[in-house]
Amino acid sequence: MKDTFKSGFVTLIGRPNVGKSTLMNRLIGQKIAITSSKPQTTRNRIQTVYTDESRQIIFLDTPGIHKAKNKLGQFMVDTAKKTLSEVDVILWLVEPGNYIGAGEQHIIEMLKNTDTPVILVINKIDTVKKEDILTNIRTYTDAMDYAEVVPVSALKGDNTNELIDVITKYLPEGPMYYEEDTLTDQPERQICAELIREKALRFISDEIPHGIAVTIESMKERPDGRLIDIEATIICERESHKGIIIGRKGAMLKKIGTKAREEMEGLLGTRVNLNVWVKVRKDWRDSDILMKNFGYTGNDEY
Repeated sequence: MKDTFKSGFVTLIGRPNVGKSTLMNRLIGQKIAITSSKPQTTRNRIQTVYTDESRQIIFLDTPGIHKAKNKLGQFMVDTAKKTLSEVDVILWLVEPGNYIGAGEQHIIEMLKNTDTPVILVINKIDTVKKEDILTNIRTYTDAMDYAEVVPVSALKGDNTNELIDVITKYLPEGPMYYEEDTLTDQPERQICAELIREKALRFISDEIPHGIAVTIESMKERPDGRLIDIEATIICERESHKGIIIGRKGAMLKKIGTKAREEMEGLLGTRVNLNVWVKVRKDWRDSDILMKNFGYTGNDEY
């Protein structure tokens, strides 16, 4: 280990669906946060860890900042906003563009009121011409000042190593908060629940996925250690949604379970026997008690 070791906390913020979870997974080199093409995929604050011989960076992937329509939405927005004053560096992710919409303007006003260094990360540069990127950068630098501006492609990995180096410049000297091989503080149960929710987001259309939560009822390793039995429940808000999630002759639920099980086996390093049920809890996204039961407590501390 080098004489000078840097460590600190870095939050990723941005509007829904700009690629925060994809970037965080890319930076630490393993899938921890779930991703989908639908907005508001991330609901809780997810903490992951990047460590090498000279630094340790703890990334906080936050829910997308959006106009909340229910208590769950407000919880998500509050979770994102809360991190701004608690970290050493803010990564603000945006997509390439020559126009700053109302959502980004709202975030700019928030960022102007913080003393934390802000690194503007223009993601998805693989989707635009190289000569357009400078124009995109000027659009955002005209709106406010940043500590740094880094264009990247989280999907392709372009410039992500450079982003790690830029972040390091703004970290204080400090201890190694986590063991070298730690990738996340998320319990395996929570990651498994999120993998099931990700598959539902991916395979079910329209608004239904936003009205679901997933709980792991039990997770037991068999005595010989060669198989883990997992019992899970998908919670939805309406009987009609339950029918769509289950699908004709159970086909959709089987598809969700099969794909989730395959990723769980990669995560846990062993075979998994997964059983998934579906239950209805009407309007749970506006119930403080049910939100807490499903893991959305608001008690996110380091």
